[in-house]
Amino acid sequence: MDMQTIQVYAPYLYFDKNEPFFPVRVGVTVFEQEGVSPSFRRSFPFNDIRLKKIIEYAIYWDYDIQHLYELEHVWVYIGHDGNVIDCEASFHGKYLKGLLKDRSNLLDGTHVRLFSQPGKHAFSPVAEFLELVPHFMTAVNEDAGVDGLTIPYFLEGTIMTNEETNKLVETYLKSCAFTPALVYKEYRLDEELFVPWFKLLKEIPERIQTKIADLTELYGKKS
Repeated sequence: MDMQTIQVYAPYLYFDKNEPFFPVRVGVTVFEQEGVSPSFRRSFPFNDIRLKKIIEYAIYWDYDIQHLYELEHVWVYIGHDGNVIDCEASFHGKYLKGLLKDRSNLLDGTHVRLFSQPGKHAFSPVAEFLELVPHFMTAVNEDAGVDGLTIPYFLEGTIMTNEETNKLVETYLKSCAFTPALVYKEYRLDEELFVPWFKLLKEIPERIQTKIADLTELYGKKS
């Protein structure tokens, strides 16, 4: 993995001033020909003759305000000339264009600026767009912890959840409930966060089990 290239094109993220959770790992996959994402239900056909490579940034948090386990994605499309051709970013199970038509959110020539939905972490190149999401405000306070531990399709059979675990997660996340300030601060992904996707895939179940153990110790195991 060419760490210099990974950093050169890494997105600049913008988090709400009151955001309680920040990325702990970024799993990276580089496509130089058509292929399928290992962590998101989509493929890349490489139909654009200008396209040289796509860098997939799978950005991992231990928590979303509503659940334990959180993974969001950014895809940066790079041309043969080294310029950013396009960008896409995940948004509640789907994805949006991440690069504005006028390219005004391309900073320092290679870094796409993306705003993160407070607590939920879906991405948008326009902060105001995030406020159009239903339950934008209630998700981060009265609905905190409602989903417990969520399990993505690629970890099914690897980790398990139950009512006790979900209750522990809910209890903790309710203590993290907040009100968005709607003021965003820049956050740059540190070099130490980047790992190949296959390493992050191995680490995620370990992190989840550690968090469950921490919550059990904090709140006590129910009989």
